[in-house]
Amino acid sequence: MQTQSEIKTTIPLHERFRNLLDKNITTREIIFVVALIFCLTSLVSPPVALLIGFAIAQFIGHPFLHLNHKATSFLLKVSVVGLGFGMNVQSAAEAGKEGFLFTVASITGTLALGLLLGRFLKIEKKTSHLISCGTAICGGSAIAAISPLIKAEEKQMSVALGTVFILNSIALFLFPFIGHQLHLSQMQFGLWSAIAIHDTSSVVGAANKYGAEALQVATTVKLARALWIIPVALLTTVFFKTGKQKIKVPYFIGLFILAMILNTYFPIIHPISIHVVDLAKTGLTVTLFLIGAGLSKSVLKAVGIKPLIQGIALWIVISVVALYAVMHFAA
Repeated sequence: MQTQSEIKTTIPLHERFRNLLDKNITTREIIFVVALIFCLTSLVSPPVALLIGFAIAQFIGHPFLHLNHKATSFLLKVSVVGLGFGMNVQSAAEAGKEGFLFTVASITGTLALGLLLGRFLKIEKKTSHLISCGTAICGGSAIAAISPLIKAEEKQMSVALGTVFILNSIALFLFPFIGHQLHLSQMQFGLWSAIAIHDTSSVVGAANKYGAEALQVATTVKLARALWIIPVALLTTVFFKTGKQKIKVPYFIGLFILAMILNTYFPIIHPISIHVVDLAKTGLTVTLFLIGAGLSKSVLKAVGIKPLIQGIALWIVISVVALYAVMHFAA
């Protein structure tokens, strides 16, 4: 029979730490809030905020996990609208025009390849489609919009979201590094990240790290790409024969465009716009902290190997093809 001390030594250190904190939940909450406040400072970049959140998820757990999805969704939308106050309509239109053909080709190709991979790997049809839509359009937003149309179960949504969020986290660190190694221009990196990184939050985080012009191009192209949720959703209802369902349109994109118009044609607001953009970038950093804090062990385990293989394969293909395209056909 094992002694109490022997039993104790068999329990992993992080599990003992979590058990200790569970006895006094306020300690866990204090650590979380302190980390959140730290992410509000200029000392923390978006990638570092993501890492801090991920560490909290693994060692002490997210004490407010039930509120996490709503909080990240709201903060991301507000932050994106705020970034619009630092952008110019003419420059954004030029970036959108440059990215249109890339967007059409990449979305069509990704959905087709995703269908083939899903069948080859024998992944459940709805899960495979959600992963493909999340990769092709705008990550978690696309998955949230498509899920009710195909009547996806909670586990199917969790697997798709987990796959996308894991790859998003990697992209946030990997893409700026590759961009600098290949000497991509601001325009090229903005296009590439908008096409090849799933979620808007990680796209904006990576582009913001690369440069101001990259941020403008990436945000504009990614939000224009998000509007493709509508035609893809309509095709989904036909493909799955689910009949008429309500399609969620990302209305905050309209507010983003309005913010750009105000910043372009009303110079009087420029002194305020600077502070709004700073607040928006801080909001994005906090958003990535919360996303990292939501990547618990249960989320990671729920993904499974086959959906992750599909997600990685799609991501590699779209990243490589998009990189080749922007290096050879974009200024």
